[in-house]
Amino acid sequence: MDAKTGSIDGCPYTGKETRTLLGRTNRDWWPETANVEVLNQFGKNPDPMPDFDYAEAFNALDYNALKADLTALMTDSQEWWPADYGHYGPFFIRMAWHAAGTYRTGDGRGGANTGQQRFAPLNSWPDNGNLDKARRLLWPVKQKYGNNISWADLFVLAGNVAIESMGGPTFGFAGGRADVYEPETVYWGSEDQWVDTGAATRIIPEEGKELEGPLAAIQMGLIYVNPEGPGGNPDPLQSARDMRETFARMAMNSEETVALTAGGHAFGKAHGAAPSDTFSGAPEGENLANQAFGWLTDEEEIKKGNITTSGIEGAWTPNPTQWGGDYFRLLFKYDYELVKSPAGAQQWQPVNPDTEDMAPDARDPSKKVPTMMTTADMALKMDPEFREISERFRDDQSALDDAFARAWFKLLHRDMGPKVRYLGPEVPEEDLIWQDPVPAGSTPSDSDVASFKSAILDSGLSVSELVKAAWASASTYRNSDHRGGANGARVRLAPQKDWDANDPEELAKVLAKIDELRGSLSMADAIVLAGTAAVEKAASDAGHSISVNVTTGRGDATDAMTDAESFAPMEPFADAFRNYLRGKAAVKTEDMMLDKAQLLGLTAPELTALIGGMRVLGANSGNSSHGVFTDRVGQLTTDFFVNLLDISTKWAPTDDSDEEYVGTCRKTGAQKWTGTRADLIFGSNSILRAQAEVFGQADGEALFLKTFASAWAKVMDADRFDV
Repeated sequence: MDAKTGSIDGCPYTGKETRTLLGRTNRDWWPETANVEVLNQFGKNPDPMPDFDYAEAFNALDYNALKADLTALMTDSQEWWPADYGHYGPFFIRMAWHAAGTYRTGDGRGGANTGQQRFAPLNSWPDNGNLDKARRLLWPVKQKYGNNISWADLFVLAGNVAIESMGGPTFGFAGGRADVYEPETVYWGSEDQWVDTGAATRIIPEEGKELEGPLAAIQMGLIYVNPEGPGGNPDPLQSARDMRETFARMAMNSEETVALTAGGHAFGKAHGAAPSDTFSGAPEGENLANQAFGWLTDEEEIKKGNITTSGIEGAWTPNPTQWGGDYFRLLFKYDYELVKSPAGAQQWQPVNPDTEDMAPDARDPSKKVPTMMTTADMALKMDPEFREISERFRDDQSALDDAFARAWFKLLHRDMGPKVRYLGPEVPEEDLIWQDPVPAGSTPSDSDVASFKSAILDSGLSVSELVKAAWASASTYRNSDHRGGANGARVRLAPQKDWDANDPEELAKVLAKIDELRGSLSMADAIVLAGTAAVEKAASDAGHSISVNVTTGRGDATDAMTDAESFAPMEPFADAFRNYLRGKAAVKTEDMMLDKAQLLGLTAPELTALIGGMRVLGANSGNSSHGVFTDRVGQLTTDFFVNLLDISTKWAPTDDSDEEYVGTCRKTGAQKWTGTRADLIFGSNSILRAQAEVFGQADGEALFLKTFASAWAKVMDADRFDV
């Protein structure tokens, strides 16, 4: 991981060609699908229960009864989709794994948190083949318990119960994942082909091709790597390279990668009974009569187990519904030869296996069939680092048990954010460093708050300095995985204190003064309150009285509580609110602005107000003058909008980069202002201009102040799940 660029092996956006952060949309993939999104225009909420309190509903759930029903479901084989070996456990493990496995550290998106596996494109990814049946098997359980359990929680819990029902180790379970009712807009890649139609791998070192951030999967439509090897090439060492890269981008180290691979493949089988082109298409593109089922084949063939998903065929162990050490035992006991599955996929088969090491047929336990390994499995044997870990797990079952249970828990919960969001009786007591723990804070008295705000405003620090420090602390928050934010005051710890966007020298000076004056307040509270006091002063200096209502009671994290490396991907490559851009990017600056605003949970009016307000407050990184369209710097005014929309100003780019601009007087040619794409987009884009015009009108000041104060408090309190 490159701590300077804030990503793994390169900046999250840099590339040769400019692109958007959308990639291909669902309408691109399936143009004939019904355009239900039209119902959500103009701010209409698709949630049928907008005021529903899911935490309250979950806490009223009969949790033990639900788990008992899920356990019974594991062996309740249905005629329409029979369970391999009479047990659905492996099927539900795969469903839970693939629901959570889309998580990526680059932008915190993906994961199981909102039940996105129900929607396109994820419901129709090649790697999610036939999981539509797993979700349908769960419907009677969901129907029974209703709103007390979300689909998102049910996917994960079903996987946990599946492991327990087959004797496997688990570390716990936490609920709290509330469902959404529409697909999230996530950049999954720019390719126009799925992996099963010949899409190329995203890593080709010999051609200088690296995995584009913030992506994590090696090919479009995959959760992790191609099990046959990179681009279908059965090279275990290249597969190990891909595994190491993609699992790291999903927050897993090498030991966790090995434990998850081996633990997941201890159960069930892969399916490759026939070439995939003999089956129908994915759910999103299928006809109405199929009722959201895809990848269908003849019912008689299904009963026989003639199913194709990955194209690879066979079980990894002779006991596919029982936890144990067979996976590593077989991996190292036998030499393996490369063969092809009935579907034509590359896979590995043990040479001359003993009868007792063969697997039962998925439908007829009286028959024995050879086990197999994928190229990704062979990587655990062939790659030196992976082999060392694998041999240790082979020789120490208790070590594998613990490592798998912990890695599985992390996989399922990594995108849930702080532990305070966890619900249910099986939440582990242990605090894990990847949960970004923060000690509980105490709420200061009103008098202590007032005294500190008065002292900090008399400290000699400017409005701009205080606003910038508070923003640097709070704006790291991502509503994708609920990481970052002001709680914990990690802005004073590595790596955040040294991020270029934060103006480290200035930040250190401001934090030192805040620490000197804060008294009994936590640093986390004091940083936020200092910025808030500055905003209120800026409004007062402009002739207005506003109150910015932020919470208190934050705690202060320590270096020991902080996995510094895991925060590196959160370093801003671009922060339009501070007019910061580290370098030329493959994504337009305005698109990165919108991306960050979405991660902060901001609306278009809130985004617009914050940009305009931050500019006039002088909150630019590096104290640049770009976009500071005012001669009253440090006062909270609407000058940014008034002067941006002034027709007497003519704008022109300063160079071929098309990133910075100079505004001159149309009559005299004299320079008036300088700006960036993040500034001028509010005059250029019709939607954002409509927002800017509201604030730039003669009667727009009161609304601007109200919107800015509310949006500022929203960002400062974004991570306050404890209140």
